[in-house]
Amino acid sequence: MSEKTSSLNRMLALEMGRVTERAAVCSALWVGRGDEKSADQAAVDAMRRELNVIDIDGTVVIGEGERDEAPMLYIGEQVGTGKGPKVDIALDPLEGTTLTAKAMPNAMAVLAAAAGGTLLHAPDTYMDKIAIGGGYAEGIVDLDASPADNINALAKAKGVKPSEITACILDRPRHADLIRAVRETGARVTLITDGDIAGVIATTDPSTGVDIYMGTGGAPEGVLAAAALRCIGGQMQGRLVTSSDAQKARAEKMGIADFNRKYCMSEMASGDVIFAATGVTDGWLLDGIHYERGGVTTHTLVMRSATGTVRHLKSFHASPDKFK
Repeated sequence: MSEKTSSLNRMLALEMGRVTERAAVCSALWVGRGDEKSADQAAVDAMRRELNVIDIDGTVVIGEGERDEAPMLYIGEQVGTGKGPKVDIALDPLEGTTLTAKAMPNAMAVLAAAAGGTLLHAPDTYMDKIAIGGGYAEGIVDLDASPADNINALAKAKGVKPSEITACILDRPRHADLIRAVRETGARVTLITDGDIAGVIATTDPSTGVDIYMGTGGAPEGVLAAAALRCIGGQMQGRLVTSSDAQKARAEKMGIADFNRKYCMSEMASGDVIFAATGVTDGWLLDGIHYERGGVTTHTLVMRSATGTVRHLKSFHASPDKFK
């Protein structure tokens, strides 16, 4: 899609980067303080404030929860000035609240914006996921294949031995069998405690050493990760996992009818997509917020599917107090 035909222009992409910058700077005040709730609230407040000055007719389709659970940035909330293009907003004001509270790597403020009606309205349930970076033929890996088949297929496509493949998996008891199966192929496993959006995006960057992401994580985070891969390149599949009738009812309310459906990347994020993320703590993809005399530095990633542009914006802010 060209710049002329895209409904989301370059300036809007940069505005979305400014939104995640503000959220990251405000939440960074809580790094290492052991207070997840305050860190998250600081990010939510800042992100909402900045979204509401942008000329878009935006609707939060993935947010902090339903209206009765989240007073701000709830699913269905209208954001922006009401002028400009209709835009779906998927966001995680602080991806990695625990990482922030414990001053651990890979905490980020994350947002995706897409043409109205093109992002999957994923409920707050789990999602089985598999993802790889770009440069491979379609269908190299598959959510329904065994871990061994996926590792071996990826190794063959990459021209290496399975022992040279590294899988990123969330460190959870539910993944014990998956981890064992991957290691039995000879492949390495990199375990992460939180932040599976970063884990998925890491497959696109050779410097991370991650070749494939596997396992079950949050469904909203799955859509955000798919939006990122739409911009930077890669493959991803996901399937919703519901554990109760209440979860199924919520999913049905959001338009989900087939709970066995395997979603590909372009079904989770089908339209013109902008993805923005700013580091809160240092990580694989982004530097965190760093305080210097007289201000702070930020590192923001801004990507667009329409042009395939990937921007790394490193900025110095002389008056961070103005972000509050």
